[in-house]
Amino acid sequence: MSDCTGTAFTLTVFGESHGPAIGAVVTGLRPGTVIDEAFVARQMDKRRAKGKISTARTEADRVRFVSGVYQGRATGTALTLLIENENTRSGDYAKTADLLRPGHADYTAYAKYGGYQDARGGGHFSGRLTAPVVAAGSIFTKMLEDKGVVIATHLAKCAGVEDAPFSRDPETLLRQARQLNEKDFAVLDEVRGAAMTRAIEAAAAEGDSVGGVLETVVLGLPAGVGEPFFDSVESVLAGLLFSIPAVKGVEFGDGFALAGLRGSQANDPFRMQGGRVVTTQNRNGGVNGGITNGMPVVLRTVVKPTPSIYKVQQTVDYAAKRNATLQINGRHDPCIVHRARVVQDSLVAFGLADLCAQQFGTAWQEGSSWNTD
Repeated sequence: MSDCTGTAFTLTVFGESHGPAIGAVVTGLRPGTVIDEAFVARQMDKRRAKGKISTARTEADRVRFVSGVYQGRATGTALTLLIENENTRSGDYAKTADLLRPGHADYTAYAKYGGYQDARGGGHFSGRLTAPVVAAGSIFTKMLEDKGVVIATHLAKCAGVEDAPFSRDPETLLRQARQLNEKDFAVLDEVRGAAMTRAIEAAAAEGDSVGGVLETVVLGLPAGVGEPFFDSVESVLAGLLFSIPAVKGVEFGDGFALAGLRGSQANDPFRMQGGRVVTTQNRNGGVNGGITNGMPVVLRTVVKPTPSIYKVQQTVDYAAKRNATLQINGRHDPCIVHRARVVQDSLVAFGLADLCAQQFGTAWQEGSSWNTD
């Protein structure tokens, strides 16, 4: 029953959706590492529910560092952060407490914890637990950003509407990534973004929900990060990304599309450019043999439609052991793709920072160098 991940760094999450607070514990930070609380707050704002395309449950999500930080810098001991739950309505779930929500973790949580789990609002299985993930992950996003590594995610597809693709031109791609990180609704094409918003609102009006595809690009990583086999860049990041509620698929580079190509098409030819090795295309998403090759790391996740919908659904009453129907109450997102984008950024940052710390040592955390000096 582990809620902890990581090697050089560790990240532990705790709390429940309707408990007094949720939070995270981070270990492995070098003493003196800057903890930029203003940056953390900006990242948290990207996850916050806003408008008709999100849940009506809004929280301040103020991050309070209760250990491991003094005068804006990490002390080197365990960093603990808390986020209070300030807007819970547990009564919304009382009438349907024994009815399993299709697509949710109600049944599997009961099977694992024998009914002792806190089921209010999904408890520990709620998307609410992504708030401390973002808060903790922001520390590593900033750590990498200070070394010239830019991580950005856009809604490649949502509610059947596709966004414009990332550019293949390095300068344009960097500009796109930086622009995305300033947006609340992270799309490259605002017209298509407006169409996504309308489609989300239409599903919400029918008591339904929609999903989508998130595409992430990582710029500025050197070649040589990652391990073969079990600690490859792909395996580490995929393990983290599958911990995001509703993520049901992960692919790197061209992913499943590579199955339809020949090797002559799928291979990324190497060339010399400005004294460094580059590839003329990037179908493998910046990773060869589980290790970064210096090209942009590109990955995508599939985010399923939010399982908590207002339509009548077939289910079972697990207390009475009989078939039943369910129509939920409460406040739920008609789409979580736009809010999950910063969660994805945060976990990618944590995973890559963990691999970099294993590669370059603890001294790497400070300064702009990729060596251990």
